[in-house]
Amino acid sequence: MLLLSSAGGALGWCVYLLCGGIKNDIIQSFFAIIVVAVYSEIMARLYKAPATVYLVVGLIPLVPGGGIYYTMEYCINGDMMNFMNTGIHTFGIAGALSIGILLVSGGVRLLNVVGRLRRGDVR
Repeated sequence: MLLLSSAGGALGWCVYLLCGGIKNDIIQSFFAIIVVAVYSEIMARLYKAPATVYLVVGLIPLVPGGGIYYTMEYCINGDMMNFMNTGIHTFGIAGALSIGILLVSGGVRLLNVVGRLRRGDVR
């Protein structure tokens, strides 16, 4: 399971790099996390495990750790202009990651409900 989980991270990073022509790392992160989230949902169904197992490992390469570090460094050093610029940019990447996960997981849940309604399996 660890190898399959890490494959999701590699897949997400490949998508991030392939979207490099966009020249906007917030959009790159958004597309990458959508692919990782879809991969996680598929693997969760195939191997009957929680999607979170695959999602967390796939998310790690996309987390803006450097941005968080530099934001805090600028804050501690009193460089408020760079602190604000880096903080807003880092928050944008984190927001793109969370929105991408939300869209995919919400879409999967919606498809599950629609499938149950069509089968008449309403609880």
